Amino acid sequence: MPEVENKADIKENDQQARPEWGSKWEFMFTCVAYAVGLGNVWRFPYLAYRNGGGAFLIPYVIMVAFVGMPLFYMEIAFGQYASLSPVTIWKCSPIFKGLGMGSVFCEGSVGLYYSVIICYTMYFMFASMRAEVPWTNCDNDWNTEYCLVNHTGVLNNETAYTPSQEYFYNEVLNITDGIDNIGGIQPKLVAALAGVWLITFLVLLKGVGSLGKVVYFVAIFPYFMLTALLVNTLMLEGGVDGIIYLFTPKWDYLLKVQVWRDAAVQIFYSLGCCAGGLITMSSFNNFNNNIRRDALLIPIINGATSVYAACVIFAALGFMAAENNARIEDIAEQGPGLVFVVYPEAISKMPLPSLWAILFFFMMSILGFGSQFSHVETVISSIIDEFPGVLRASAARTIIFRAIISAAYFLAALFMVTGAGMYILNLVDASVGGLPLVIVGIVECIALQWVYGSRNFSENIEDMIGIKPALYWRLCWKFISPVVLIFVLIMSLVQYVPIYYEMPLAEGGTYYYPDWCIALEWIIVAIPILSIIGMFLYTYSRKGGFQEASKSAWDWGPEKERNIFLTTSEEPPLYRCKSELSFVGTEINLNDLQSGNTNYSYQWNDIEEVPTGKSKENSVLSKPTWN
Repeated sequence: MPEVENKADIKENDQQARPEWGSKWEFMFTCVAYAVGLGNVWRFPYLAYRNGGGAFLIPYVIMVAFVGMPLFYMEIAFGQYASLSPVTIWKCSPIFKGLGMGSVFCEGSVGLYYSVIICYTMYFMFASMRAEVPWTNCDNDWNTEYCLVNHTGVLNNETAYTPSQEYFYNEVLNITDGIDNIGGIQPKLVAALAGVWLITFLVLLKGVGSLGKVVYFVAIFPYFMLTALLVNTLMLEGGVDGIIYLFTPKWDYLLKVQVWRDAAVQIFYSLGCCAGGLITMSSFNNFNNNIRRDALLIPIINGATSVYAACVIFAALGFMAAENNARIEDIAEQGPGLVFVVYPEAISKMPLPSLWAILFFFMMSILGFGSQFSHVETVISSIIDEFPGVLRASAARTIIFRAIISAAYFLAALFMVTGAGMYILNLVDASVGGLPLVIVGIVECIALQWVYGSRNFSENIEDMIGIKPALYWRLCWKFISPVVLIFVLIMSLVQYVPIYYEMPLAEGGTYYYPDWCIALEWIIVAIPILSIIGMFLYTYSRKGGFQEASKSAWDWGPEKERNIFLTTSEEPPLYRCKSELSFVGTEINLNDLQSGNTNYSYQWNDIEEVPTGKSKENSVLSKPTWN
């Protein structure tokens, strides 16, 4: 018998009900802002360029159809049905509670380093508010004798750097020669980081109540900026050539396993699947929200945005290549370098560079915040839902808790604004962004579709939208998606490469991490995996076997049904099992039900309150909804 909350705590929870979105549009725009983030601007364009250009769209679309959309649908349906966040929601099968813990750990880690990237964009935005952007020339204090304004020849000479490279690595980061040399804290980055967490706290002050009002601007504004940037670069020499280069297909790449693996892993970065954010955001939905529509529309918007952002980036790279008589493949960089080195250099050569720099980095800040708000809200809501009697007792207590989380995040992120901060950031990103989420996705499919049951899950969806999911969705959930993810997992292990960081200032252009960092990487990867295994073994031993440990908790179900438990009766009412079991009709006192003082293992849908003044013969017994 699972432990249940004390009745007094449950009454206390009623003082501040769990919030909901003000409308279906708030949820939809939040999901768009969550999915469309900084990765759409730097990760997808580079993957497309590295994996065959236009040919990469084929495996990407296939992975979206058979992995991305099904996982997206499954998670928002899961969260909407129970109105619980990623940890507490595993009342449906308590033995898998470690899944929620693992996903929230990954989400929380992403929120940590994401705040630092946003602080970079804010730093660049304010630094651009001058007549001439500071990375235009080599006449600054941070420049070295190796700085050359003329890009021609620089790409083939490892001892020469562009002004944008030296500005980012020497002035903004003040980067050290390795992670072993932590360096000092950068005061300007600390100020920007404090601003990031202050904005995050204020927007999440009242949870989704305040987030829902901000998200309209956060989700829509970047599209206006992307369009303006695209039109501007297309009018410059080489802009169209950059887009043609991006989408020119290299069909032989489709025969490479790495291309298909990259397409699958990109799903987790772009849609945010298996990190807990989708479950959290959908848990604030109206119970009857049309999740099937959302599961189709939002991934399509996200994919289209990735392609659109790639056009913006490569149009600028095409202009830059034409300006310097260089090849695009010699200019493109991976990850943050694409946004903070290559694109700023292209901007510096455009007409009105300060204006376009301000607009570009303001857009990047908005894109970052759109995802960051959901990252942090997932962590906060997960903790609050685990301890509602304490943290949701009053609005003031909830706000104080949110302030504590924001302050703790700020202090933890200070390590990433040191001279070795970028090395730490890259280490955390590489550790939590791929392998752990793939494993969470595999186990999640098994838990919901094989243990909890595909039939039960389909009936839950039918309860919400009036129709069961089509055969396509059920086949993906049970077979196709987990098989593809297992393939990705195997290939990730087989093709594992020790972590490194591409940086022009490093010897040979690449910094290789020491052995202790590689060990640390695997420790970080192991944390969410061990949480799954640890909770599995703990619950298994506590419940006395897999069957009992995987059985849904007695209070599992929609929020409205759980609220039936709230009673103003002074005398503890009697509850009776109503399922077709050998002990049907057995009555049990509420106090015994709370304390677990019973030989029976009840589920919520198996019990009903005995009506006051009525005999059990006059009570209406409803059909059980579980097997």
